[in-house]
Amino acid sequence: MSQEPQDYANHARMVPGYHYVLSLLLLFALGWSAWQAATAFSMDRFGMLVVVLALMVTAFYARIFALGTQDRIIRLEERLRLERLLPDDLKGRISELTTGQLIALRFASDGEVVDLTRRVLEGGLTDRKTIKQAVREWRADSQRI
Repeated sequence: MSQEPQDYANHARMVPGYHYVLSLLLLFALGWSAWQAATAFSMDRFGMLVVVLALMVTAFYARIFALGTQDRIIRLEERLRLERLLPDDLKGRISELTTGQLIALRFASDGEVVDLTRRVLEGGLTDRKTIKQAVREWRADSQRI
């Protein structure tokens, strides 16, 4: 992974083997098997099309399940962090934060997370993108999966 400081512009992680190579291979296999099944239909060719579709669904759900697990872990980490850093008037409102808001707040440094959390709870910031863009001191997440 690059040693470049992380910020809003470069925080998304793309894994070339998964996002590009596997996606292109699966799309090619889908096209090829669909063409084969359409031009010279047989149960074998139809079966191959079904297998390719099953692999595509498996790849999609593998990614979705991993992201869901990652989001739950981040939610827990951030709730614990906020419990430690927020003043008493905000601690009781941690449960009002959505998972998406907690995920975005993880990039805020300890010094600015209180102010950002207050702004989120007051309705000034609502979605992940605007919360991330409001972060001035980016707290890098170098252990992303």
